[in-house]
Amino acid sequence: MQNPQDQLNVAILGATGRVGQELIAVLEARKFPVGKFYPLASARSANQTVRFLNKDYPVTEPSEEIFKDVDVVLASAGASVSKHWVDKIVECGAVIIDNSSAFRMDPAVPLVVPEVNGHALKGHNGIIANPNCSTSQLVVVLKILHELAGLKRVIVSTYQSVSGAGKEAMEELEDQSKALLNGAEVKTAVMPRQIAFNLIPQIDVFLEDGYTKEEAKVIEETRKILELPELKVTCTAVRVPVLIGHSEAVTCDLERPVSPAQVRESLSDSPIIEIWDQPEEGRYPTPIDCAGQDPVYVGRIRKDSSSENGINLWVVADNLRIGAALNAVRIAEYLLEHDLIEAKSKSTKDGIPLST
Repeated sequence: MQNPQDQLNVAILGATGRVGQELIAVLEARKFPVGKFYPLASARSANQTVRFLNKDYPVTEPSEEIFKDVDVVLASAGASVSKHWVDKIVECGAVIIDNSSAFRMDPAVPLVVPEVNGHALKGHNGIIANPNCSTSQLVVVLKILHELAGLKRVIVSTYQSVSGAGKEAMEELEDQSKALLNGAEVKTAVMPRQIAFNLIPQIDVFLEDGYTKEEAKVIEETRKILELPELKVTCTAVRVPVLIGHSEAVTCDLERPVSPAQVRESLSDSPIIEIWDQPEEGRYPTPIDCAGQDPVYVGRIRKDSSSENGINLWVVADNLRIGAALNAVRIAEYLLEHDLIEAKSKSTKDGIPLST
C-alpha cells in the first residue's frame, strides 16, 4: 500500500471513450496511487457511471472546481477539448498528460516515452504530450538501435488497426464484416473507404507534399523524441481491418555494421520489449498476440540485403496501451518517482479512494 502523501488526485478527461476506458484499466492493473478519482466527459455522457477499483463513479463534465482538486489530468477527449481546458488546468496547479496531437510539436512541451526520453519531463510546465500511437512503439526500438550502431535512415510502413480511429471505427469494421458475410449492403461513414476485407493507404488528411498527416506525425515526433532533428525518416501509414494492435515494418540504415544476433541481444535487454523471432517455428508477433498486453513485440529481425548496414524488423504493440493509456500512466509514474509532481492534499484514508 502506498503512503498517503504519495497519492495523487486523478481526473480522466474523456473517461467514456475507448482510450479513457483503457486508462482506467491500466491505473487499476498498475496499482497507481490514486486518491480522489474524477471521470470526466461531455454532456453527452451525462448519467453514465464508470467503474474503478470495484466502485462506481458518476461521469461529470469538466470544471474549474474539479481541476482545483486534481493533481494530474489524463486527457483523451481530443485536441479541441484539450486546447479548451489546458490553460485552466495549468492555472489550477494540475499537470495535464495529453493524448491528442494538440501540443506534441510545441517546443515548450515535452513529448515523452519515459523509457526513451524521460529526462525531458524535468522541464515540464504543466503540459506533457503523449506521442502518436505508431510513434510510441517505434521509438522504443529505434532508441536502442541508435545507441547500438547509430541511425542514419529509417523507413517505416505501418499497418494500423481501426481502434486508432476510435470506437466508431471499430463498430464500422464489425458492421461491414457482418454485412459482407450476409450479402447485405456495406455502409461507410467513419473510414474514407470500405475497411472490411480491405486496407486503406490513408490515415488522416493528405498534405501538399503527398504525405498524410499521420505519416508526418510519425516523422516529426520520432525526430523530437529521439532528439535527432536531422534524422532521415520516411513513413507510409496504412489502415488495416484489425480491431486492436498496430504493426510496423521497419528498415534502419545504421552507421556501423551489426548482426541480427546483436540486435536481438540489445533489444531483449529492454524491460518493455519482448522478442518473438523464431520464424522457422512460425513464431513472430501479430496484433492478436499483443492485444491487451503491455510489451512492444519485435520479430523478423534480419539483415537488409539491399543495404550494407541495414536491419529489418517487425514491430507490433497494442496501440491503446503502449500508444496511449499505458504510456500516459508511465509518464505519471515517472513524475511521481522523480518528484516532478506534488500532491495537493492527502485525500485518502487507508489507501481507499474517496468518492467525488
